[in-house]
Amino acid sequence: MRIAVAAALTLTILSAAAGFQHQESPPKPFREYPGREYENFPLPPDYQEKTEWAFARLMYPQYSGNLVRGGGRRGGFGGFRGNNWKQGASSWTTDYPRADRHLSEALRRLTRVHVRSVEQPVDLDDDDDVYNYPWLYAVEVGHWELTALQALKMREYLDRGGFFMCDDFHDVYEWEVFVASMRKVFPDRHIVDLPKNEPIFHTIYDLDDKYQVPGAQYLRSGRTWEQNGFQPKWAGIYDDKGRVVVAICHNMDLGDSWEWADDPQYDEKFSAMGFRIAANYLVYSMTH
Repeated sequence: MRIAVAAALTLTILSAAAGFQHQESPPKPFREYPGREYENFPLPPDYQEKTEWAFARLMYPQYSGNLVRGGGRRGGFGGFRGNNWKQGASSWTTDYPRADRHLSEALRRLTRVHVRSVEQPVDLDDDDDVYNYPWLYAVEVGHWELTALQALKMREYLDRGGFFMCDDFHDVYEWEVFVASMRKVFPDRHIVDLPKNEPIFHTIYDLDDKYQVPGAQYLRSGRTWEQNGFQPKWAGIYDDKGRVVVAICHNMDLGDSWEWADDPQYDEKFSAMGFRIAANYLVYSMTH
């Protein structure tokens, strides 16, 4: 019975992926960029293998405005104002590529999805390339600023069946920056808290009892929270059919839970939750 269920799930995933992609616009070749933390990260030997799914990481422009934070004003969150985000080394490269490759390896073990061992940076300005990736991830979205055209492309991507997961932003200031771009994408849809019985939390693992997943700062501070973001927020945006199309992880850092999963100082329970959430979101995105 388990074999039959797994085969049916694989067929569903393959059918969903084939139906979502633009057949006349093949994926761009694998490419790498300098990251905030890593450069010349070792490539796995099978990185050129053709697979049915790849971790797609969203490239985005850096926030250029000013928000009051901690009694002062800051421009260009994260200190990257003036950098060309299309060349890497900006907020979208946080944890990249170590987190991406650790997660890809974990998904190979936790699911029957044929996962590529390396990630793919995806630029919404690259014609129709985003439509080759039914699952899209962005980190530090409290530092992003989508253009009007990028927001339209994101809206079309999600309306056609795409799925977007965002992570690693904290407290009210970064929330406001995130929401400003998200409203460009969905001016007609609301962000809501996802209930415990939401199917996205029960596709592979039953995750009723979720908890805050901290970033690497936990190794130094022992705190699970950052910037007064004390309460984890599992939120989302639904489409007209009740499908979650945007999964929002606020006041937590799942990317670090993947990145630091091999560090014995980082508690296993945090990486365990991070990997399980990602596995559930992946399978949900391909089967709902």
